[in-house]
Amino acid sequence: QVHLVESGGGLVQAGGSLRLSCAASERTSTISIMAWFRQAPGKEREFVASIRGSISLTAYASSVKGRFTISRDNTKNTVYLQMNSLKPEDTAVYYCAFAPTPKGPYSSSNTYDYWGQGTQVTVSS
Repeated sequence: QVHLVESGGGLVQAGGSLRLSCAASERTSTISIMAWFRQAPGKEREFVASIRGSISLTAYASSVKGRFTISRDNTKNTVYLQMNSLKPEDTAVYYCAFAPTPKGPYSSSNTYDYWGQGTQVTVSS
């Protein structure tokens, strides 16, 4: 069982920045994918960004591309989400997800076996 612990959420004004962190309880393999999803009130959980293995292959939702950057530190088993130019529509609970041996699309929540508890991000206008 892998445990994921997120941190870094909070309240920020529009145009501001936040950095989320997600630490995994065990070493992540080179083929694994770590990702961020988010869920706003009354909406379905949606893909934000993912990063795969040692080659750091990244993918982003179109709504965050150019503003958010995902990265990982394999020595610390940690993935980060740097969020810049935040907008009120980015307000949501952000979840870290981990797929040790991914068998589906990176953007599908069904691909991921482990989830963090979520961290609230609120962007005021």
